[in-house]
Amino acid sequence: MFPHLIVLFPLLRLALGESLSPAAPHIFANPPEQAAYEIPTIHESAVLARRILNLSSIGTLSTVFPASSDASGLVQQGGNLKDHLPNQGYTEDVSAAQPQKFAGSPIGLMEYYATCDPHPFNPTILAVSIATYIRNARSGSDVSLSLRWHPPSSAPPSSDPYLYSPANMPRFSLQGYIEAIPEDEVKRYGIQECFLDRHGEVIWTPGSDIHESWWGRIIVEGIYWFGGFGDRARIGWIPVEEWANVTNEEIEKARLVGEDGYDQKTARRPSSSSRKS
Repeated sequence: MFPHLIVLFPLLRLALGESLSPAAPHIFANPPEQAAYEIPTIHESAVLARRILNLSSIGTLSTVFPASSDASGLVQQGGNLKDHLPNQGYTEDVSAAQPQKFAGSPIGLMEYYATCDPHPFNPTILAVSIATYIRNARSGSDVSLSLRWHPPSSAPPSSDPYLYSPANMPRFSLQGYIEAIPEDEVKRYGIQECFLDRHGEVIWTPGSDIHESWWGRIIVEGIYWFGGFGDRARIGWIPVEEWANVTNEEIEKARLVGEDGYDQKTARRPSSSSRKS
């Protein structure tokens, strides 16, 4: 007789704070201290993030379109022109083909990267001068590189309905800026060889007649980590020092969801102490 009540009843339960699924985990925040799972420490989370960085090689690189242009055509943003990027004679006003309504708006696109010496925690990129993110960076924009973990196709089945949920997969964002890698460092550490080892199809390397390009790196100044559901994974900022000091041995030993050797009981063991990070 009142079919609309059937639709409204679940919404009323949510409004009153009643979960439709009592077993559903916290999603966007860590739970109170009496949670059923022990939240990984900041360092453990940093190790997992570094492992994702090493195993992946493609991410979403985001920048912000310039907010204004000065009379000379050199686009500024907040008066903070980045002078540590090579100009290489490329002086096009990046706002020329940019609709004014998007001035100051963010844009994120797929980009290749690699973890190369001497600073594998600062992702190496092949910077193409005409690329949107490079033009935005030259105009003062900082950058962010966002990554997320994809379980391998060989991941074993699980009785946990949340284990392989995309919402439960770890992801993170690296906040920082782009700097050019000195030529002597490129040669000394084999930057080009390192990058092409992960991206063999790339032919627009510096010196090619396809695009004007140069080797750069993202200097990481902040790491925002979202390890998964909040009742079993850490959510929040990881200090840069913690990120940079993770060892190769720790990265090799760590296992992510779905990897061979991943032990859910160990990775998400019930709390038995008040371990601090």
